Order: sequence, then structure tokens, then C-alpha cells
Amino acid sequence: MTRDIVRSAKAPSSPFFSQGVKAGPFIFVSGTVGTDPSNGQLAGDSIRDQTRQALTNCEAILEAAGTGLGDVVEVGVLLGNPSDFAELNEEYARWFPQDPPTRYVAKLGVDLPGILVSIRMTAFIS
Repeated sequence: MTRDIVRSAKAPSSPFFSQGVKAGPFIFVSGTVGTDPSNGQLAGDSIRDQTRQALTNCEAILEAAGTGLGDVVEVGVLLGNPSDFAELNEEYARWFPQDPPTRYVAKLGVDLPGILVSIRMTAFIS
């Protein structure tokens, strides 16, 4: 099985992890926050703004791998503040309006100033 690093100029990057990895028919997208890659700043201070940008970033990484949100089979969400769950769901539902992938939501384990959400995904390309 081959393992290829996925890179997108349309999503934030880090020297500490790959944006995504393609392994066989799977694309694994790293935990991605709501940073706007055009200016390196958080997209806003609301959970909706950051969720929207994190999902935009994940989508850009998937597109760089030759796939899209329709192939996502699993999503992991880490929330800085669990009380943001309802607002997270409102934005999330706009991205996956029908037959959403499996998902888990947990509390973000580290305190990163200003970061309200981190989202990771797994896609399957048949």
C-alpha cells in the first residue's frame, strides 16, 4: 500500500503534521481549525465562523486529494467549549444536509487561545 501526503494551498499548514494522507482508498484529514489561510487569522470569534472555516479547510484538503465531502465516511470534532454544541450542529448541518457521515464530538484536550473547534475527517474513494 502506498502512502501519499496531501497538500492544499487553500488550507492552513503546519510543520508538525500533514494536512492529509492518502493511504489506499482512504484520505485522512488532520484536525483542522478555523484559520483563514489567506491571512493566517481565525475566521472569527464565534463557533459558527470557526466551524465554517474549519470545514472549508477540510474540503480544500479533500479536493487536493481528488475527492470531496460526498466521500467522507467519518468526522471527528473537538470543541473548546461543550456549550457550543448546538451552534456547531447548526453550521455542520449545512455542510452535510442528507445522509451525514458518522461523527464524534469531544472536548478539546488542550487550551489553545481563541480556538473553538478542530475538525478531522476520513474519506473513502471507491
